[in-house]
Amino acid sequence: MALKRPASSVKRVKKSAPHLGQGRFYFALSVLLLVLGSLTVRVAYIQVIEPERLIYEGDRRSLRAAATDVQRGTITDRYGRELAVSVPVQTVWADPKRVHEGNGLADAERWLALAEVFRTDVDALINKVKDPERRFVYIERKVTPAVAEFVRQLDIPGVYLKQESRRFYPVGEIAAHVVGFTDIDGRGIEGLEALYDQVLTGVPGERVYRKDAQGRVVEVLHEEEAQQPQQLTLSIDQRLQSLAYAEVKKAVRYHQATSGSAVIVDIETGEILAMVNSPSYNPNNRADLQPHKLRNRAITDAYEPGSTMKPLAVLAGLEAGLIKPDDAIDTSPGWMRLGGRRVSDPKNRGELSISEILEHSSNMGSAKIALAVGIDKLMDVYSAVGFGNDTEANILGESFGMLSNRRRWSDFEIATMSFGYGLSVTTLQLAQAYAIIGAGGVKRPLTIQRREGIPAGERVFKQENAEALLAMLENVVRVGSADKARVKGYRVAGKTGTSRKAVAGGYGDEYVTLFAGVAPVSNPKIAVVVTINEPSGDEYYGGDVSAPVFAEIVGDALRIMNVAPDNFEDTQLRVAGFGGPSD
Repeated sequence: MALKRPASSVKRVKKSAPHLGQGRFYFALSVLLLVLGSLTVRVAYIQVIEPERLIYEGDRRSLRAAATDVQRGTITDRYGRELAVSVPVQTVWADPKRVHEGNGLADAERWLALAEVFRTDVDALINKVKDPERRFVYIERKVTPAVAEFVRQLDIPGVYLKQESRRFYPVGEIAAHVVGFTDIDGRGIEGLEALYDQVLTGVPGERVYRKDAQGRVVEVLHEEEAQQPQQLTLSIDQRLQSLAYAEVKKAVRYHQATSGSAVIVDIETGEILAMVNSPSYNPNNRADLQPHKLRNRAITDAYEPGSTMKPLAVLAGLEAGLIKPDDAIDTSPGWMRLGGRRVSDPKNRGELSISEILEHSSNMGSAKIALAVGIDKLMDVYSAVGFGNDTEANILGESFGMLSNRRRWSDFEIATMSFGYGLSVTTLQLAQAYAIIGAGGVKRPLTIQRREGIPAGERVFKQENAEALLAMLENVVRVGSADKARVKGYRVAGKTGTSRKAVAGGYGDEYVTLFAGVAPVSNPKIAVVVTINEPSGDEYYGGDVSAPVFAEIVGDALRIMNVAPDNFEDTQLRVAGFGGPSD
């Protein structure tokens, strides 16, 4: 029989709830507050104290800038024919980081093909993109369309094309010394390209905008219109430039000369219609360019002008009133001593008229006129035509030549000054002097830019004296020593010049030959000067070397300019009429 324990004797155990200590509670709360405080401080720091970093990162992902490119201004001749123009081309560039990310260096054959196209070493080409930290490097600037298409077909990862502009010169070497050229970045570094660089260079436009994640434009922040460059219109006539260059180049080659230059000036306006030099260079391909070919010799190289100064000595006498056009001067016995030095003619020509002094290019005649006039008046005439100063043509690199300004002169020095020794002038300066004679004694500043209208000019000589001198110079060509300068159908006036080149201690055996003239005499339109430097062979006189070149240039130029003939003495005209031989 089992015994039951009394209910009161059973002990009951009460189950207590879990207890969270106050220390742990406050610790957790402190951590939470610290985290929240740190976040608040960080947010305040980012938003208030130093927000630039995040703004930069945000802008880098959303802001875009697009530039509006402008082409360099065009250079044209007086009739709008292009002498320099910018054309769009492609440039090959690479993003080295993208090249490495796309494993672009893995295919060596494509890089070898690229190196062959650019005619460079493949290792040098790969070295340009070896640094993955770089983001931009030029592979080849301004390539041809065919090369650009080849690069596009190679499809090398990280290698791209972008459009640039390249300067192109349609007439090449013909106008190279006048126009000049630009560097690979489009900055003018020679000729008019350099002188008018700011005029020809425009300012690109810019548009700054913000894009969203889908590439949509959501905000335009800044927009600036492009400033277009100006066009430069020259006084040059490309047709005259071409024919003058062809004749000078032919003469330099034929006479095996060091160089040659020619200048054509419009007498009425003072505009330079042509300015050429040989040797020249091709501005479109300067890979093998020699530095001596860069000089615009027509304005940089100054020579003693020889007998082309004798007309100015005569003009000085006329202006001073010491001689008249119909006077005569005794040149007997054909020589004279001045301070122990000799001035002479090839032979004793006896008494010569003023016109005959120029026709026979008499040193004795011009020397006697200069001695009678005196150095001051002679120098006044030389200064009046622009010697010793610039021509105001505003061309880069123009030389002033040499015109001494001394107090004391010997008689021998005065005499030699009258026939072109003891001073030096450029081809352009000499052209200006003869343009003044052709303009009846009016000096107009020369210009290389097209000029609207006829400038007033400045009268520096009496008209009757200039016209009398022009008639004498016509006789020089018609019956005198410059018969090879005759132009069929036109009356031409001019003067030959031959000078020995100065060397240390005296004069050497090299010559400069010149011819300066005006045409047509009845209504002068152009002044032309031809200079051939150091011709070889037996012909080294201005009448044999430079005068024929002058004749070819003037004849073609007047016909191109539609100038009516004014000399029919040596021209047979066939007039169409009714009648004729029967069948």
